[in-house]
Amino acid sequence: MVIDKSVLGAMLLSASALLAKHTDHLNEIDSRFGDGDHGITIGKISKLIAQEIPQWGDESLSELLDNLGTAIMAVRGGSAGPLYGTMVSGLGVKLTTDENILDEDGVRRMFAGSLEEMQEITKATIGDKTMMDALIPAVRVAQTTEGDIKAIFDAAATAAEGGRDASEGFVSKFGRARSYKEQTIGTPDAGAVSTALFIRGLANGI
Repeated sequence: MVIDKSVLGAMLLSASALLAKHTDHLNEIDSRFGDGDHGITIGKISKLIAQEIPQWGDESLSELLDNLGTAIMAVRGGSAGPLYGTMVSGLGVKLTTDENILDEDGVRRMFAGSLEEMQEITKATIGDKTMMDALIPAVRVAQTTEGDIKAIFDAAATAAEGGRDASEGFVSKFGRARSYKEQTIGTPDAGAVSTALFIRGLANGI
């Protein structure tokens, strides 16, 4: 199989639906050491994705992802909007403007571009208890997984979920939660949880 505009749209709508389903859970996690509104912001992002996809025109995949990411960046509610917007727009930065059908190589470039863009705006890495705990393992696994597109996304989603679970054992080093230091051990990072949900949602949409 390949990813074209219709498949990409289905993947993003699947991710949107999965995020929307878990907004209360994300709020609960974030309320322990953060502002308690991560789920609210993710809900806004989910709604925006669901609204934007049906309005897609004849833009290339890279343009569609860039436009969607730019729209997400404007979502109000702390850092989640800019971070998610960067992650989403980054999916298209390594695609050419006339590339409208993606094979396995294109998928790997999508993941790589997303991580590169994120690393331009944050120094967080694995172990810092952020969304990068889920994103970095997902990207790494995507680059080495053999098989078709579905296999790559499934493996990436599983890796993201592993990173999400691992974040429970880390001390928060960014955001409001960092002031709680060792108290944050035992609670997963809300951003890592939502990022794992987003990637799993993409995989489920294939």
